[in-house]
Amino acid sequence: MRKFLTLPVDWVVLFIPILLTVTGIVTIYTITFAQHGTSLAFGQLIFGLIGLAAMTVVMFSDYRFFGSIALPLFAIGLLALIPLLPPIAPKLPFVMKVYGAHRWLNFGLFQVQPAEVFKLIAAIFGAKYLADKVGQIKIGQIIIFAILSVVPFVLVLAQPDLGTAAVLLTIFITLFLASGPSRRILLGALIVVGLVVPLFWANLKPYQKNRVETFLNPAADPQGEGYNVRQSLIAVGSGGLTGRGFGQGSQTVLNFLPVPHADFIFAGFAEATGFVGSFILIVLYVVLISRAVTIAQASTDSFGQLLALAIAAKFTFQTIVHIGMNIGLLPVTGIPLPFMSYGGTALIIDLVCIGMLESIYIRHKRMFF
Repeated sequence: MRKFLTLPVDWVVLFIPILLTVTGIVTIYTITFAQHGTSLAFGQLIFGLIGLAAMTVVMFSDYRFFGSIALPLFAIGLLALIPLLPPIAPKLPFVMKVYGAHRWLNFGLFQVQPAEVFKLIAAIFGAKYLADKVGQIKIGQIIIFAILSVVPFVLVLAQPDLGTAAVLLTIFITLFLASGPSRRILLGALIVVGLVVPLFWANLKPYQKNRVETFLNPAADPQGEGYNVRQSLIAVGSGGLTGRGFGQGSQTVLNFLPVPHADFIFAGFAEATGFVGSFILIVLYVVLISRAVTIAQASTDSFGQLLALAIAAKFTFQTIVHIGMNIGLLPVTGIPLPFMSYGGTALIIDLVCIGMLESIYIRHKRMFF
């Protein structure tokens, strides 16, 4: 046991995701037992064990190996996204439609959400592409990077999955900014963004526009798009200071809160644990993300540094948006809360990301820690 504890790993980065995963399983169990029994919680437990095994393998592997296969990973990821395009997906028997969107590939014994996997692929590929260009990136290279970033973004957005597409965009933007572009390139990028945003808004699905409009004015459609936000706010508020206890919340147990085990798991947790529990949960995420940034700073190679920053950006964006939409500060986009929301692919990928961070840490600890 003593030898195990002396292994060169970041125990904070390892402990927090495990704690969050266990907390997520408990929360899922208590808020879904009345409708689904133990099936969802048990499924999440299995996903968690698979994720922990994958995390361990990645943790003790050299993260630079994944950089060496970044291009094949990127190509495979794109190929996995193509069957989910609306014109193609309904014709394929192995594509699942859930909540009106084709986002899952069904292989019988298990289902995979390619867009979730692509979050990690985007971090690996983007970090590898920019690793040897940090501080000296040129306009031509930026254009190529932008094109390579837009392709998966558009494929995911077309499913439609605005939330995951936004996560991919955040990862690519973080990598671009971390590559040290000149002021001239930054100015050009801002001009392009200003021109693209109106076009992007014009091509959103009607329900996606409604979510943004509901965020700006929740009272405009209280029984429609505004219903989820209202019920989430009631759940968070009813938790009070110390919460109503797991399995005791009326909003979750009585099924007033839609999809409480996934899109609104923070609201379900807040109802059970109150302000105190919610505050501790947020602190755990802040500590985890800050440690990821510290690992990035400790890396002696650009690929490790960029990869750690991309993973930190992924966790940061998902946490902020999920909690923000649960408390009415951001539009509802269906982004899962890392480690806690129900979903096998998302949980496994989150834990693999932790394995990547640990792999970077292990190979630079002697020099910087």
